[in-house]
Parts: sequence; C-alpha cells; structure tokens
Amino acid sequence: MPITAKFGRVLLSLAIAATVACSMPSSASDLVEMDVIDRDNGQWLPEYRHRGQDWIAGVPGHRYAVRLTNTTGQRVLVVLSVDGVNAVTGQTAAPSQAGYVLEPWETAEIAGWRKSLDDVAQFLFTDLPDSYAARTGRPDDVGVIGIAVFRERQLRPLYSPMPSPPVASGRAREQAASKAAAPAAADSAMAESAPQRLGTGHGQREWAPVGQTEFVRASRSPQQLSQLRYDDADTLAAIGVLTRPYTPYARTAPRAFPEGFVADPPNRW
Repeated sequence: MPITAKFGRVLLSLAIAATVACSMPSSASDLVEMDVIDRDNGQWLPEYRHRGQDWIAGVPGHRYAVRLTNTTGQRVLVVLSVDGVNAVTGQTAAPSQAGYVLEPWETAEIAGWRKSLDDVAQFLFTDLPDSYAARTGRPDDVGVIGIAVFRERQLRPLYSPMPSPPVASGRAREQAASKAAAPAAADSAMAESAPQRLGTGHGQREWAPVGQTEFVRASRSPQQLSQLRYDDADTLAAIGVLTRPYTPYARTAPRAFPEGFVADPPNRW
C-alpha cells in the first residue's frame, strides 16, 4: 500500500507510478507554483526568462529552500528533483518516485535533502565539485531544480474552496516584471557553452519531522513537469541571462588611481 509522511502540513509520499520520458512546459495554469527562497537573506530569487528557460542566480554559500504552492482545491503529489537527484530518496530522479503531498491551497518550503522522517540536510549553493550530485558520481544534471506533479485519484469529486479571493502577490508581480525585463538571448555560441559553476551541497542537519498518510495517484503520468535552471550571477551574465552590472551582488573591481588624498589611519594604529 502506498504511504505518505506528513511534514507539518506537507506530506511525503512513497506512492509508485510509471516513469515518464516526455516533458511538459510550465504555464500560468500550473497545479503547483515553484519558487526558490534564499534562507540567508530571506529574499525570493527572481526568475529570468532566457531562450525558453527560467533562470535564477544563486549566491555561493547561501542556504536555500524550494517553496511549493498548491493552486488547486485538491491534494497533489510533488516529486522534487535537485540537480537530477530525488530530494527525498537520493535516487537519480524520475517522476515515478517519492515526493511531497500538498493539501488544498497549501504552501510549503522544502529546505533540504530528506535524511529520515525526522530531519533533512540543508540545501546550499556550492561549487559544482562539492555538490551532492557530483560527490555521488552524477554531475551531468547539476544546475536544475524540477518538479513532477500528480493529482490524487478520487472516488468522487472533492474540492476545497480557496480561503480568500486570488490576489496577485508581490512576488508574482516582481516575477512578471523580471521576466519582461530579461535581456535578449546572447548570440555567442561560446558564451552559451559557459561551464556550470554552481551546484547544491549537502549541508548541516536540520530538524524537520514528518508523519504518514496515504496517497493514490490519479494517473501514471504527471499533470505538470516544471524546472528552474540556476547558476551564479557571473555565469548568468556570461551567457546573456543577466546584464552587467547586475544587482544585488555586483562586484566592484579595484582601481589603481581611485582619486583623493591620503587619509590619517585609525587611532588604534
């Protein structure tokens, strides 16, 4: 019997379905919205559209969480893949595997690799060789976060009304603005082939207890497949996703002649 485990109100599902080889684009009618939150500064990472893909700029050394929002009035199962690795089981990711179940209209933040029913190892942006996928011999898909979403099989229609009327969030407005303002795609083949620099590491353990429940998938194929590409800001600028200077992590190059005169040293000298 398939089982699921509850994380607060987030459920960890071990239900099994067939693996799906096809892809499905993200759209405004997605069952689940996916965002990435920088846990060290509390900021939502804006998404930039580039050649048909959505990108975010990660900061090396910063912890992050994947925020999942169920936009429907029914429970859904979300299989979460980070760098091509299932964030629950550690297997090379496939839609048929274990995932998180969201209650109707629920939002939850997944902050790490599931280690047990009690804890996770934190997600953090790190150099590619130090990423969990690379350290376990699977570096080919480093740099992407994805979800496969399934509806729940129902014997009779079930629907939970939304708690309040849908209102465009500040995040949604910022997202639309950032995508509209994204620079045109670079034409340089050399820039497009810039090597991946950032991956997701296996961070410190963090308490994240779960419980169990049941979930039966309505179909063998997911109703939604979505993904976000990521790398550091320098790489995204090199391939044309970001324009220079970019913020908030623009670097200032040192100057040999910055002008001005010699100031007195601090008193402690």
